[in-house]
Amino acid sequence: MPDIGLLAPYDFSPLTILSFALVLAGYGYALLHMAPEQRPGSVRIVTFVVGVLLCYGVMQTRFDYYSQYMFFVHRGQHLILHHLGPFLIALSNPLPIFRFWHEQMGPTLRSWLRPLGWVYRILQQPVIAAVLFVGLIYFWLWPPIHFDAMLSRQLYWTMNWSMLLDGLLFWWLMFDPRSPVLTNALGYGKRILILAAVAIPQMVLGAWIVFSRGMVYDVYEVCGRAWPMAPETDQLLGGLLTWIPPAMMSVIGILLILRRAMHEDGRVVKPSRLAGENL
Repeated sequence: MPDIGLLAPYDFSPLTILSFALVLAGYGYALLHMAPEQRPGSVRIVTFVVGVLLCYGVMQTRFDYYSQYMFFVHRGQHLILHHLGPFLIALSNPLPIFRFWHEQMGPTLRSWLRPLGWVYRILQQPVIAAVLFVGLIYFWLWPPIHFDAMLSRQLYWTMNWSMLLDGLLFWWLMFDPRSPVLTNALGYGKRILILAAVAIPQMVLGAWIVFSRGMVYDVYEVCGRAWPMAPETDQLLGGLLTWIPPAMMSVIGILLILRRAMHEDGRVVKPSRLAGENL
């Protein structure tokens, strides 16, 4: 029988559990009260829930224990928090859910949330979004900072939440479902350029970890490892997880954006050509 204890939180965080519970409850409530024609399809719903549960799983199950005592598991944790989980959430297009809750808010609540909107618009500037996305990875993997973060509970939680929130902001900017032709959403060409640009420094960092001589992150030597694995192997696997999967996700993101751009071109450009032929 599977060990149920693996699903129990290693480092219980009421705030984290409450946050994820509110997200899922808010999503479910919106689905039940939305008009049928506005409700996301089953594939989009499953994609959203899987993305949320993946992020929850690496933060509030036994996975979190292993990520604190094995470097390669830690890199897998951040791969999910910064890439895969937010990637799936953004790809599921929860925009109808956002619109539903925006309509439920009163004028007072909207005015209170207005400063968050200003911050959001600043963080979604293309250059800022790209620099922040890569910069956070480099910052938390800077050996002195990483050492302190793995030994401090507050810094550790700050690190994980910053990776998750930044990942959500970045991938939403990439997969914003609004048309750049009809709205002020970021153009598809710029999105592709950003995805290509952020892949390069991640690959460089991963390669540096893989080919470094000696231990780069000795905090796992100080705390001890969860499994009897050679330190060099742990570092090698962690470097590969920093190097290859993020680059592959950029490639997948570019392909998805290209597909969306070609699909939109067929819907927007062709009707205009037909209109020209009828003149």
